Amino acid sequence: MESPAVTFTLAYLVFAVCFVFPPDEVRSAGLTVQSLLAAWLGSEDAAFVQYHLRRSTGTLLAHSLLPLGYYLGMCFAAPEKHLCFFYLASGGWKTFFFFAVLFPAVTSALAYYWSRKGWNNHPLARTLAVHALPQSGWRAVASSINTEFRRIDKFATGTPGARVIVTDTWVIKVTTYCLHVAQQQDIHLTVTDSRQHELTPDSNMPVQFLTIRVASINPYVKAFDIRLNSTEYGELREKLHAPISNAANVVIHQSLSDLFLETFTSLVEMNQTYPVPSTQELEPCIGCMQTIANIKLIKNCQEPNDGECQQCYCRPMWCLTCMGKWFASRQDQQHPETWLSSQVPCPTCRAKFCILDVCIIR
Repeated sequence: MESPAVTFTLAYLVFAVCFVFPPDEVRSAGLTVQSLLAAWLGSEDAAFVQYHLRRSTGTLLAHSLLPLGYYLGMCFAAPEKHLCFFYLASGGWKTFFFFAVLFPAVTSALAYYWSRKGWNNHPLARTLAVHALPQSGWRAVASSINTEFRRIDKFATGTPGARVIVTDTWVIKVTTYCLHVAQQQDIHLTVTDSRQHELTPDSNMPVQFLTIRVASINPYVKAFDIRLNSTEYGELREKLHAPISNAANVVIHQSLSDLFLETFTSLVEMNQTYPVPSTQELEPCIGCMQTIANIKLIKNCQEPNDGECQQCYCRPMWCLTCMGKWFASRQDQQHPETWLSSQVPCPTCRAKFCILDVCIIR
């Protein structure tokens, strides 16, 4: 190939990859199938299932046009190959053009077949029909999913090409070309893998991603995997009705705040204790109102007039867990290495204290 043809080939390859797997920059620019076909697709919130019936079909059609787009571009990038005149092109380019035209022709015929009879032939409609009651059809299942998707208490995570949505009744995985749907009452979930990433684009903290296998007792429902950040694992469990079994070799790391809370608790337990006077009655923690207040702030790190820490004269009003959460919430999230040595203000009187000043009541 001559230089213009090579340049176009590389540029088109980058375009095709970004179009099929759009990064955030491409999505923000509106160069995605969802953005380009927004008027035809409609609103996902208004009709989730119908939206994805059209989205998966439109995506397949759009992606099938990429080889033909490359051929048409090469007509101008490499005019010496005479690609504009099919009968003058080489045998290899004739074969490429044949398949470049065949792909969109086949997908167009397939899309037309899927759309017949109100999308009854679409693979997603057949998937939903598996969950329908004997006297109903896939539209009843679609109506249930649409209704639950509109609720604000659903669990949703992931990128548009690999989203995970959990409602009160359904577990849904949205992929580029299809949807996986399982009913909560029929599923078994197993953590099968974990991947640790030291850096992510939006954080300088290490991140763990979990892979969870969703298997249904319904023999017609194919098992599928969902992938999510380990920090979202607790929220997912709260939304699921079925327990999640953990493979023996998978260790789920807690969030940074949870890890700090464990360290905070262990260090405070090493501090000197505070003997509460017998005449003083302890009240529930004002943070959670679930546990009796069990800590007192007393300056122990240095002499009374030395350092940044100050003497707190508040009566015991907080439990150890809530004080640990308060301590973590006042830290610089980008520099966790400074958390243990920092000072924070008392949540009541604003007197500064450090971990050494937190005393458990005995």
